[in-house]
Amino acid sequence: MNVGVPQNDEVQPQGPGPAGRFSSLRNTRRAALGLLGLLSTLIFASSALGASATVGLGTAGSFSVLAGSTVTNTGPTTMFGDLGLSPGSSVTGAPHVLGQSHVDDAVAIGAKNALTTAYNDAASRPTSGSAGTDLAGQTFLPGVRTASSALLLSAGTVTLDAQGDPNAVFIFQVGSKLVTGSNTSVSLINGAQACNVFWQIGSSATLGTGTQFVGTVMAAATITARTAATIHGRLLAQTGAVNLDTNTITTSNCAAGTNGGGEVGTTTSGGTETTTPTEAAALTKAQTTASIQQARRAAARRAARRAAVRRRRAREAAQRHPKPTLPRVRGAFTG
Repeated sequence: MNVGVPQNDEVQPQGPGPAGRFSSLRNTRRAALGLLGLLSTLIFASSALGASATVGLGTAGSFSVLAGSTVTNTGPTTMFGDLGLSPGSSVTGAPHVLGQSHVDDAVAIGAKNALTTAYNDAASRPTSGSAGTDLAGQTFLPGVRTASSALLLSAGTVTLDAQGDPNAVFIFQVGSKLVTGSNTSVSLINGAQACNVFWQIGSSATLGTGTQFVGTVMAAATITARTAATIHGRLLAQTGAVNLDTNTITTSNCAAGTNGGGEVGTTTSGGTETTTPTEAAALTKAQTTASIQQARRAAARRAARRAAVRRRRAREAAQRHPKPTLPRVRGAFTG
């Protein structure tokens, strides 16, 4: 019987001696590598599950505006969802509410409790990385981004890229305040949906003039939307006021799916976002009006600058070429 070189699938000596010790070590390494691979798979799966889970808003999901102390409004503001206030009782400025108004009643109280749960959920999610201090020009993939203090959108656009996944969830955890500059915007690409975008704000949020904002804003204190800012989402303030000025707020509800669960009308993931033609038309009109107003203001500023330049040049010309002083002529005296 010929005895050849042992093959890999043959039983190797396990007893004492160099060969047995080598085989035992190799088997141990294989087991360790297998265990590491299993752990990596479990960690990846857990991370992916956490990133894809939306924030359940419960009964707060039907509200375009929900405030704690008061709601103020200037100009023709329209909100397509409900308006809620609790424990405050003062709504001024008569915003146009296409949903229902609930002022310090059982519905508003229940919605505020649901908001607290959603806020704490968003705040407790493990971070996927930093949001930086200024969102301008950045593109974010799905996940949880954190700013330890204030977060600014100083100019231009921030882009949220779902990479073809309509269930992609974007959560921004902001330690103190969120501020957007005038005419800034949040852009959704590759299947990203406003119903899966959440802004958890440690204090207050201010959306600048003409801002085109997307997502559900959950602020611990106050939310202010300046003139002609449009919001495809919600403005939900826990303790403070929501201050409005000629704004359009359209709803952002995902179709019911398997990830978020919950009742109809709440934010869940698993389907395509529902936006009515009327909402889409109103949002487009509001954004177009804001663009026209901005263009007019810019033209007025340019005209004012040109007028100022003309006045300055006229003064400089007058200084270089002063008008000659004519001698004073006395009248003849006759006596």
